Amino acid sequence: MQGKHKHEPQLNMFKFQLKTLILEGHPLVVLNHRIYWEGIEKEFEQYYSKEGRPSVPTRTMVGLLMLKSMFNESDESLISRWVENPYWQYFCGEQFFNHDPPCDPSDLVHFRKRIQKTGHEYILKVSASLHGEAIQEEQVVIDTTVQEKDITFPTDAKLAIAILNECWRLAKKCNLKLHQSYTRKTSEAKLKLRFTGSAAKKKEAKKAIKDVRKYARKVIMQLRNNLPAEVLELHKNRFERYDKVLVQQKEGKQKIYSLHEPSVYCMSKGKKHKQYEFGCKVSIGVTANTGIIVSVTSFETNVSDVHTLEQTLEQIKYITGKAPAEAICDRGYRGKSKINETIITIPKPLPKNTTRHQIEKVKQKFRRRAAIEPVIGHLKYDHRMQRNFLKGLYGDFVNCVLAGAGFNLKKMLRQIASSLDSLNRCIYSIIYTLLNFNHFLKKLAF
Repeated sequence: MQGKHKHEPQLNMFKFQLKTLILEGHPLVVLNHRIYWEGIEKEFEQYYSKEGRPSVPTRTMVGLLMLKSMFNESDESLISRWVENPYWQYFCGEQFFNHDPPCDPSDLVHFRKRIQKTGHEYILKVSASLHGEAIQEEQVVIDTTVQEKDITFPTDAKLAIAILNECWRLAKKCNLKLHQSYTRKTSEAKLKLRFTGSAAKKKEAKKAIKDVRKYARKVIMQLRNNLPAEVLELHKNRFERYDKVLVQQKEGKQKIYSLHEPSVYCMSKGKKHKQYEFGCKVSIGVTANTGIIVSVTSFETNVSDVHTLEQTLEQIKYITGKAPAEAICDRGYRGKSKINETIITIPKPLPKNTTRHQIEKVKQKFRRRAAIEPVIGHLKYDHRMQRNFLKGLYGDFVNCVLAGAGFNLKKMLRQIASSLDSLNRCIYSIIYTLLNFNHFLKKLAF
């Protein structure tokens, strides 16, 4: 059942009231008052039952997700910092200072699964709506990037050794003694694999790769012949994945690059320092002038950039309430000039009779398109999109959407802080002027 905070009007002798510990002008406190928490609780009612034990309050869980994405914290560090930070507790709806964690870190995992994709998109919508009319721009800038998964760089030898390790663990778990486990021979082959880049011992290293794959096939065959039928049925998908990994070739399609993340695919984005990236493609939409994120969505396959536009524009319409009049993109989006009500604009040669004023306007528009690049950098390095630690395709979507929400919330925090600073400077200047005027009046009196 959905849990809610019970605000007690009476003070508690044994607890400190948070209002006595915090400053009302702190940016996080001001941001807390601007968020419509009652609307969030009402929106998330659909994900809870009407019966049963009350859960952790919805405001607490949503507040924790917002803080996690704003301040780039893991689930574990988020909970430990929440206990020692009164501002974070106040942001999550607490009335008194709490010395105990609000929940277990694993509860955040269950909550992310509970609210589904629509719940995370609603959090992004709330973060964007805080900026008011600024998100209602007619022009948006759209670009794609790669959200890398938490896997090592895949090679044939690594995958074969990972298969052997999993097979040995399964045999140990089922108390099965293998006729030949190949542990000693695998260790010898690992030593030879170090010389893959060496010209003198390259052939020896290539032979070691073939040997490791051969050992993996033989161990799998022993497991299939000796494990009970019910165990084989339980691990049927796992063995099918092993077979696919051991027969896949370098030039093949739909390859598996990780045993624990089989949905990962390879992308080449033309970067000199990193030729290939393994993860998922993410499309990002930003307002052209104010730089507010109005769309972040992931894709299950490595589709072309132009085929990401429809899903991106649909999310923009949900977040802002209307479709943009123009989407400014780079040349990777060639192929479509209009989708529904939105005109797709990309750089292209202008006619010879174009005036200098028109040329300058077009240049200014596409120079502004480059402003999305630092936004992508902030999403990756400040809001946990550089490496995704959440599992599966659903984890890809959740991580990028929460990163976008965290960017918008952090942007609002900076705006609140700058407005408070300018107000304080204005107050100090008035006080200073009054003091000087008072000093002047005293001089006149003498």
